[in-house]
Amino acid sequence: MIELIQIPWSPFCLVQRRILEFAGVPFRVVNIPSNDRSLVWRLTRGRYYQVPVIRDGRAVLFEVSEESQVLAKYLDLKLDLGLFPRAWEGLQSILWRYIESEVEGCTFRLNDIHWREFVPEAEQLDFLRFKERRFGRGCLEQWRRERREWERRLVERLMPFEQMLERRPWLLDERPRFVDFDLWGMLANYLYTGRNRWPARCRRLRDWYGRMEQVRLATLQP
Repeated sequence: MIELIQIPWSPFCLVQRRILEFAGVPFRVVNIPSNDRSLVWRLTRGRYYQVPVIRDGRAVLFEVSEESQVLAKYLDLKLDLGLFPRAWEGLQSILWRYIESEVEGCTFRLNDIHWREFVPEAEQLDFLRFKERRFGRGCLEQWRRERREWERRLVERLMPFEQMLERRPWLLDERPRFVDFDLWGMLANYLYTGRNRWPARCRRLRDWYGRMEQVRLATLQP
């Protein structure tokens, strides 16, 4: 059985979990503490400490760069999901880079301002320390004060996807491709606590998000 080693609120883990749910195959989720990556370090033989990681029998899969998509491509090939058709190769690469930088840069901040609601108490000190070492002292409170500006930026960066959905049910064509799952994961992180709301201008994206939560490979037209 495929195992997904994850931190539950990670947008990149949410992407892989949704792909596995879409595939309709049995899989097991292994949640690790955000401040203890020892399982990941052991499974990858000291080569990786981030999440997600997939273990499939004796195979252990992890990303080799920030843009590699090793996990999604492995699942796509193994389970015949149709996520990376050759016709969309170049465009998907452009889009996922935009999603994982411009969109995720807004969504994780807007989720992180509610960090005390989803980070277990035993992990909160290390969570705060990590954020402040990376983004500067007081960053979480700063993002809270700047919330309206980050919400404005998020809407601005989502509008191209809103426009893409004007004449089709998914971002690229008549079935979800990898970029649909990638964008869904960033937005699932944004909505993780239930404290953030859909922007009023993103009506099509809101409907698409609902479809993404329900769609299964077995229900798609061949």
